[in-house]
Amino acid sequence: MRTLLIVLMSLFFAGCATWQGVKQDTGDAAEWSKEKVNQGATYVKEKTE
Repeated sequence: MRTLLIVLMSLFFAGCATWQGVKQDTGDAAEWSKEKVNQGATYVKEKTE
C-alpha cells in the first residue's frame, strides 16, 4: 500500500512539473513567433522597396 501511494504521489508531482514546462514552452513559442513574423515583414519590406 505504501509503495502504491509513493508511486501515485511521484506521478502527480511529475505531472505538475511537466504542466509547468508546457505552459512555459507555449509562452516562449508565442514570443518566438512574433519575432519571426517581424523579421519576415522586415525582409519583405526591404525587398519590395
